[in-house]
Amino acid sequence: MTEHECCVHKTKKRDDAEVKRLINRLSRIEGQIRGIRKMVECDAYCIDILTQSAAASAAINSFNRELLSAHIHTCVANDIREGRDETIDELVLALQKLMR
Repeated sequence: MTEHECCVHKTKKRDDAEVKRLINRLSRIEGQIRGIRKMVECDAYCIDILTQSAAASAAINSFNRELLSAHIHTCVANDIREGRDETIDELVLALQKLMR
């Protein structure tokens, strides 16, 4: 597999502000996950770990909402305008995965 083979299907050029917002959210999530790992390693109380895990889940959900909103406003809207209605099926599948 080549370096960019993971992105062969489709790509999207994001503006610098969107990239910065998404990367900042992901960095905070990474920090939360590292904190949870340290809590497990230090034998923290279960409820305390669960509380932090719930916060990390909420942060991931927030990331997903922001990315989904941007996707609908750009990719989906543009594809529909250009007659590529299969994007609606792709969006429905993505929403089903997010709602599991």
